[in-house]
This record gives sequence, C-alpha cells and structure tokens, in this order.
Amino acid sequence: MDTVRINEKDNVCVDLNTGHKIALSDIKKGEDVIKYGYPIGNATENISEGEGVHSHNMKTKLGDILSYEYKPSFEALQEKEPFYINAFTRDNGDIGIRNDIWIIPTVGCVNSIGKQLSEKTGAIYFSHPYGCSQLGDDMKTTQLILKGLINHSNKGGVLVLGLGCENNNIPEMKRVLGEWDETRVKFLSVQDCEDEISEGVRLIEELKIVTSGDERKPVPVSKLKIGLKCGGSDGFSGITANAVVGKVTDEICSMGGSAVLTEVPEMFGAENVLFERCINEGVFNKSVKLINDFKKYFKDHGQPVSENPSPGNKEGGITTLEEKSLGCVQKGGRAPVVDVLDYGDSVRKMGLSLLNGPGNDIVSITNLSASGCHLVLFTTGRGTPLGGAVPTVKIASNDTIVQKKPHWIDFSAYGLDNGEKAKELLALIKKICDGEPTKNELYGNREIAIFKDGVTL
Repeated sequence: MDTVRINEKDNVCVDLNTGHKIALSDIKKGEDVIKYGYPIGNATENISEGEGVHSHNMKTKLGDILSYEYKPSFEALQEKEPFYINAFTRDNGDIGIRNDIWIIPTVGCVNSIGKQLSEKTGAIYFSHPYGCSQLGDDMKTTQLILKGLINHSNKGGVLVLGLGCENNNIPEMKRVLGEWDETRVKFLSVQDCEDEISEGVRLIEELKIVTSGDERKPVPVSKLKIGLKCGGSDGFSGITANAVVGKVTDEICSMGGSAVLTEVPEMFGAENVLFERCINEGVFNKSVKLINDFKKYFKDHGQPVSENPSPGNKEGGITTLEEKSLGCVQKGGRAPVVDVLDYGDSVRKMGLSLLNGPGNDIVSITNLSASGCHLVLFTTGRGTPLGGAVPTVKIASNDTIVQKKPHWIDFSAYGLDNGEKAKELLALIKKICDGEPTKNELYGNREIAIFKDGVTL
C-alpha cells in the first residue's frame, strides 16, 4: 500500500489510493489524531497501528470561541524578479486580463431583461436575487459586492441595469460607486424608458466601440491579484492541489503580486497557522476578530462551529473541520499575512490577505472577484463545473476526476512533486492571463452569488 506521511509529527498517514487516513502507531481513546503536524480531532476509541481512521473512531475538538496570543513565527519571502504577462492597462493603474462587457443588475427584478440583452449582444450577464427588500448591513453588503464587480478591471465596459423602484436603485448605486468612467460604465433604469431592450442594446454597442481599441501590453506579474478557493475537497487536496497552489502563492507574492484567502469557517482549527504569520499585532488582532466573529455568527444562529465537512468531503477521506481547514490553508503557502479584508473591500497590499466570507463556493468566488482578484485558483477533489465573474482555474487533487470530467478541469496537481507541478501551474496562469480561456469560460459557466445575513421585507 502506497502511503505518505505529511509531517514528522503526524500519527496518521494518507493512503495514496483512497485519500483516507491510516494510524502509524497505536492511538488511545481521547488522544489527539495528528495530521499536517497539528491535531485534527480526538480518538473516540482505541485505534491500533495500521487501522483506518475516520468518522467511526475520531471526532472534532472544535466548539468554543477562543482567546489567542500573538506569537509571530514566519520568514519573509525572498524577493524575485517578476515575469511578464500581456494584459489590458487601465487608467487607474490597474490591469485586466480580460476585456469583457458585463451586465450587472442593481436588483433581481431585471434578471429576465439582462438575459435577453446578453443573448442579443453577447455581453455577459450576472443575475442575482437581491437589491430590494433588504435593510442595514445586509443591503450594504449587496451594494459593496456590486460596486466591486462594476469597478472590476477585467471588464472593458459594464451596463448597470436597474428597475427604478428598488431600494438599491441606480441613484443609490451611483452614490455607493463614487467616481466612475462614464465611457465604460453605462446605466439603464428600465422603468424610465419605453423600449428597454433596444435602449440596452444601444448602450452595449457604445461600450463595444469604446473597448474595440483596447490592446494587451506587457506588464509585470506583480500587478496580478489571485484568489484562492477550494471546493469538493478530498483527502488528497491538502497534499497535492492545495500544496501546489501554496507554492504558486509564494511565487506570485515573492514577485510583488497579491493573493487572497477566504472561506473563514474553513480556517477554524487551522487559525494558528495563519496567526503566527501575521506581519504585526494589528493584522493579528484583525485576524482573530475575523475568526471569532464568524464563530459568533454560527452560534448566534444556534449552529455548531464544527458543522463541516460535507458528505462529499467525508467520502473523499476528510473527517473533521480541523482536517479540512489545515488542508485548506495550504493554499496560502508560507506567505506572511499582510492584511485582513471585509466584504466589499478591495485588495490594498501586495502579499497574502485574508478575506471575510463563508466557505460556500459561489459566494466565495464572488467575494474574491469583488475584491479585485483577476482570476481564482479553485482546487477540487470531487469536481465542479462552477465558474465566477473572473477566470476560475479548476485544479484537480487527483487524476480520477480529471479523466471523468475533463471539461471541468484545467490542471491536474496529482503527484508528490509539488515544486514541478507549481512551475507547470505558473506557466498555465501566464497563458490564461495572456488570454487563453479557462474551462468555465469555454463552457459558459459564469455566476455570482451574494452573501445574505438579514431580514427580507
């Protein structure tokens, strides 16, 4: 049987055929099960050397909101000369790796109109059900996410489509936006015109004229912002796909680029790995608040903080949330944590940032897109066709899903030579930045979803 021991402290190894855990020594009832060098739960019964370790004989240790002490332990990444990608330069100094025309609704009531305009013009429409019957921070989150998408540098132009009577009407959306480029951002309130389809087509054609002169130019990869996401994880994810992405994160950050890690509930049990890499006590305090506020969110709704992994995760060999989280944070590599972002915040600093948000796949991708990420590296063991507003690079943790769903997967990270795989993935990222479409783009799998936490009127 082929197995791998991830860390010398581990008392379990991973079966390379199944992704499931095997005890490396006897583990007594109540003792920690250790993987990645950290506890992933307690044994619920005596476990013998060579025995399988899973839900039948171990359980999570998670439950409480905890206090933490700042104990930094990290090394700065060695600076490297950036390679160049071919991208569109924007007037604000940002870059875009795409030059799409988007249709963004202020409210779900206009989804059918947006779909018709997309079919007639080829512009990409992103539907959502919100923008009205919301209050307070719940409405604010919707507005901030839409603002991030409207301002995104991957779009060459955008039509903001409103109804007219909604809470988040176009004048309100403009107030949130602040400044915008009037040649690349157009607005249409459909209650205010006689023929909304012909007017929408006219405005989109104007945007096409503006974007027709845009050309790609060589820019350093230090301008790039990558989002980090995993979904449908399995027992291989933390060893292969997430570990490979972690090395890519370190490479991009060492060249002056930016990476964003989200899925806060999938940091539970692995938070100390991130806390010890916070560059100062201020970032540490924000990181602690990020974790504990999300735990409080669970508790306020009467739910256990350990209500994870999913059935698919468990079938793939993941037993507890600690195990899932320790695999999840591998995507952040060794990079120091330089900033903590809330919903609707844009990436502010070079390096690795943490972003507030749930683990839900499409909500996470939307959050990452709205923060300014140009593409999302999405690792998966179970597979998913999902894609967001930006290129969503599907990275498989095993070869089985690659063979079964080649039309979903962009890259196989299966294998233990993570350094070589990281070089291959970086080469693919360059091609995608230069214009090569991802599978989600080829097959039209593009969606957004906005986090909701409030009453509906």
